[in-house]
Amino acid sequence: MNGLYALKPWYAARLAGVRGALVRREVSPDTLTVLGVVCAGGAAAALAWLPAPLAVLPVAVLLAARLAFANLDGALARDTGRTTPRGALLNELGDRAADLVVLAGFLTLAPLWLVALAALGATLPSWVSLAGAAAGAPRRNGGPVGKTERVLLAVVAAATGWAVPVLAVIAAGSALTALVRIGQLWKELGS
Repeated sequence: MNGLYALKPWYAARLAGVRGALVRREVSPDTLTVLGVVCAGGAAAALAWLPAPLAVLPVAVLLAARLAFANLDGALARDTGRTTPRGALLNELGDRAADLVVLAGFLTLAPLWLVALAALGATLPSWVSLAGAAAGAPRRNGGPVGKTERVLLAVVAAATGWAVPVLAVIAAGSALTALVRIGQLWKELGS
């Protein structure tokens, strides 16, 4: 079950021209990782301070850029032969930071406990994937509520003001995604 993650090859193909321009300009993949977190911060600020539906355009644009940077940083590193363990670490930390920063934008819209629960839930699928990779399994991505779905849900909240239901879906859906990944890994690593 890959969810919207199944669109990644299509999306990466759309970014090929941008990737080529970044290669020619010798942009560092780490710069793109940091820019993704900055875009997440901008989206969080718009979500927190602009009322729905005025927040939808800046949140959607900034989160689309966040996903683009998340796609481009690793691709650029591979294209230029600049993959490094430190770059991989920065990429993982940047992805987690961007997720948590976006969810922090909900602090003005929903109870702290629910934002914290959604933040915990949003990190669970990555913990499972990284644990599986550490055990020798291929990295798991996607799921019922993976990174791309969380971005889409934040845009829905920006458009509608439905912060509480969106956070509940993020929390529950992310936990379900983690369970699905655990089941896949358990089966794969047991054989």
